[in-house]
Amino acid sequence: MSSRIGKAAYKPVGVLLGLAAGTVAGVIFRQVWKITAGDGDAPSATDEDRRWGEILAAAALQGAIFAVVRAAVDRGGAVGVRRLTGHWPD
Repeated sequence: MSSRIGKAAYKPVGVLLGLAAGTVAGVIFRQVWKITAGDGDAPSATDEDRRWGEILAAAALQGAIFAVVRAAVDRGGAVGVRRLTGHWPD
């Protein structure tokens, strides 16, 4: 029963935090790309003027940043739910 309380409390929080994490990760990625590549815009996969290496590096960096931000936000949300409900969301 207690596991269901934590899980139910976390579902709406998790959805909102997921959206926020995506937004934050996008902002961080654009800033990191600007600093590391010296270019304002990261390449898209269909940008024919960019090389494979640049496109794949941008995708890897974006994925890594998203994964770290998402993990941090999910963990923080779970801790918050435990503080509010006394139960860890499984």
